[in-house]
Amino acid sequence: MKGVFLCSRAAVEYLGAAGGGAIVNQASVVGLIGVRNLAAYTASKGAVIALTRSMAVDLAPLGIRVNVICPGAVLTPMLEELMRERGGGDLDAGLAETLPRYPIGRLGRPDDIARLALFLASEEASFMTGSVVTADGGVSAQ
Repeated sequence: MKGVFLCSRAAVEYLGAAGGGAIVNQASVVGLIGVRNLAAYTASKGAVIALTRSMAVDLAPLGIRVNVICPGAVLTPMLEELMRERGGGDLDAGLAETLPRYPIGRLGRPDDIARLALFLASEEASFMTGSVVTADGGVSAQ
């Protein structure tokens, strides 16, 4: 949370001087739903969500929009390692245990989140500020 705050504070100086812009923060779906045995991580992501909403209100008069993406599990090398652990060393077994939790039937891909961030930073999202956007394959809808 502190890193998000410090980066945003630094960006505000430049965005304000430029007459506005967009900040896109990253939290996690766990900041919305909670996960067993991850209290500190869950709380930190919830704090990023609350910070984003407060910043959106504070920075709107400067023409700065602030939104947050809350991704679910995204298949990255770090997550692949976790899936292998879950599957007793077998990535496919770990995925087979995990995928039934995702109504969409797959984990996220880095490009899924990148495209969403680009949209939120673009003028196409000019009426969005203070938005909490989930990209979680339906996990939080259950």
